[in-house]
Amino acid sequence: MKTKNLNIIIVLGLVATIGILIAQLLWTKEAFHLEEKKFSQKANIALLEVVKKLYQGTTSELPSANPIKKIANDYYIVNVDNDFEPKILEYYLKAEFTKFNINTDFEYAMYNCQSDEMVYGNYISLTDKSPEKRTVYFPKHKNLVYYFAIRFPNETTYLFSSLRFWFVLSFALIIILLVYVYSIYTIIQQKKYSELQRDFINNMTHEFKTPLSSILLASNYLNKQEVIQKDEKLEKYTEIIINQSKKLNSYIEQILTIAKSDNAPMKMELKEVSIIPILKDVVENMQLKHENLTVKIITDKEFFIQADEFHFTNIVYNLLDNSIKYCEDNPTINITIKEENNHVKLDFSDNGIGVSSKNLNFIFDKFYRIPNSKTNDVTGFGLGLYYVKKICTQHHWKISAQNNKGKGITISILIAR
Repeated sequence: MKTKNLNIIIVLGLVATIGILIAQLLWTKEAFHLEEKKFSQKANIALLEVVKKLYQGTTSELPSANPIKKIANDYYIVNVDNDFEPKILEYYLKAEFTKFNINTDFEYAMYNCQSDEMVYGNYISLTDKSPEKRTVYFPKHKNLVYYFAIRFPNETTYLFSSLRFWFVLSFALIIILLVYVYSIYTIIQQKKYSELQRDFINNMTHEFKTPLSSILLASNYLNKQEVIQKDEKLEKYTEIIINQSKKLNSYIEQILTIAKSDNAPMKMELKEVSIIPILKDVVENMQLKHENLTVKIITDKEFFIQADEFHFTNIVYNLLDNSIKYCEDNPTINITIKEENNHVKLDFSDNGIGVSSKNLNFIFDKFYRIPNSKTNDVTGFGLGLYYVKKICTQHHWKISAQNNKGKGITISILIAR
């Protein structure tokens, strides 16, 4: 993925997550205000019912104006304009608060007109069965004679407890945001290390190519000398130097190709390609290197596909080369070409050592080499099948691998026509 696209996705994701978190916090704040308003309404209705109960059995009439006045968020004054007993008041307060589901502690006090002060009060705990005695103090109010005051000391805590779900959800969103930020940080760090690794490989392979070219040039010149050609041992050593240098050069080219394709998609020059001539040409070249190689091309007709001829040839070469490397006997490879559901299917089946079922899904991974006794004897970097998978993906082909019933594996490529 390009850096620009990755940055856009990161920013959009971060903005979306922060936006959801801010919206959640605003909704929680609004829910708290609604809960506070609801509590105030219930307290008003409950206190009004208490006033009605206090007037029952008396000759006095209920006051026409609203007797309840809210002084603060948790403090109410109730003007009853009539004398009443404190114990009766406490009984009615408990009953009405329970009726309206106001399950929080409260304290009350009454005004004594003889002493002109709030003299009687009590702290009522609905949660603690044996509460500690507390000092209850209420200021007096002018222009009122018969009244009592109510305060809810734990109103804020009570409201918060009723909004537990909202706070849990907000906390969960904060955790999600932190995890997202940490994940983004980790991705950026991994991307940075990946770029450093790719730059190191590119620089390393380029630095190798210069002395390697000099070795090839000097060894080719040396091999043409008459003195070398007359000495069988010297000629053999020179050929070893040339062959190994060419092999090393091919590995370097392969690493450069993979590194380049990781940085940007490889350009494909698609054209109509005949499959069988390419297969025969690769097989012929492979048999020059491996005289004991047997390859059978099984098909009933010629097939044409849209492909990049160069990369398709490399796919065939890599698959054959991989089968030869991991074969303990004389390698025998069957290449079957057939038509299947409007697709051309190529099956490369060998008689090699095979792959365990648990490792079969990893054979197309970069630098992966099948762990077995044969691995240490095989040259290469584990890039061949990774390259094959990458080219198939670029062509929009499907590639898969499965173990044969007897020996070896079969790698299948499904090509849309």
